[in-house]
Amino acid sequence: MSRDIYVVAEQRDGEIAKVSFELIGEATKLAADLEQKVVGVLMGDQIKDKAQSLIEAGADSVVYVEDKMLAEYVTEPYAKALTAIIKECDPEILLFGATSIGRDLAPRVASRVHTGLTADCTKLDIDVWKANEEDPGQKLLFMTRPAFGGNIMATILCKHYRPQMATVRPGVMKRIPVDHSRTGEVKEIKVEFKPEDMNVVIREIVKEEHKKVDITEAKCLISGGRGIGSPEFYGTLQEVADIIGGEISSSRANVDAGWIARDRQVGQTGKTVRPELYMACGISGAIQHVAGMEGSEYIIAINKNDTAAIFDVADLGIVGDVRVIMPKLVDALKKYKVANA
Repeated sequence: MSRDIYVVAEQRDGEIAKVSFELIGEATKLAADLEQKVVGVLMGDQIKDKAQSLIEAGADSVVYVEDKMLAEYVTEPYAKALTAIIKECDPEILLFGATSIGRDLAPRVASRVHTGLTADCTKLDIDVWKANEEDPGQKLLFMTRPAFGGNIMATILCKHYRPQMATVRPGVMKRIPVDHSRTGEVKEIKVEFKPEDMNVVIREIVKEEHKKVDITEAKCLISGGRGIGSPEFYGTLQEVADIIGGEISSSRANVDAGWIARDRQVGQTGKTVRPELYMACGISGAIQHVAGMEGSEYIIAINKNDTAAIFDVADLGIVGDVRVIMPKLVDALKKYKVANA
């Protein structure tokens, strides 16, 4: 019988991805509703020593597969290892981060074990589904994700096949506090790899040096919408971001217009962020955008329309022209910085 919630802990060069800890935190809530356990899944070369970090983050136990063939992510050997884990452990639910690796691995594994997959989820819940009024019902994973270009939110169920599988956007879920006193079982799953399992040859690994921080990692975000008027005004927003140690981001409209790169987009069809400070500059507050930033700790909104929906979620609202206010803010911040140097 399928049981427990398994979280695939993505790792690169032995470092566990932030989204994996977020998913373990969410899994603890889901597991409480099901009265089941949370199990971390590790795959890599000499990766066992990372198991304790998953337990301290909320996992009750960890299963792992170690092999030199898993040193770098390659689809075929990772899919074989995870398929073996599923067949041996029979999880009720299996969660992945919606990263480049998760989006590549999850559908291939779902096909191999003959189950469904809901991609790019922004919300997970456990609830009772009944086929009819006489049906006593069963507790299922309700997986919610944007659909039809982000215009609606669809909740998807996997009623008849196991495991119930989902990829979840980074930054959507919150990790729980680390507890260094936690202990749990760490179990190795043996998988026999063959040379033909490595169907690609890695000639060289070239790591790109990113000057900009991923917006999901930023503590402060200065975000521009249509109200900034032109792509050049992002230069002013960047000045503010540089002074306070933040990053710039955007609403979808400016990304579609080609004003800024897509990896800067916040919203249902972009990225979900939870910075300490989110400054919405000239952003109206469409529900698709708000869904991606409403979890921010402190929200400042600047908009010349005093009825803009963004003010409904803002902690501080400023009614005015962002093209007038932001240059003045740059000057004020520079003066403050000099005075307190």
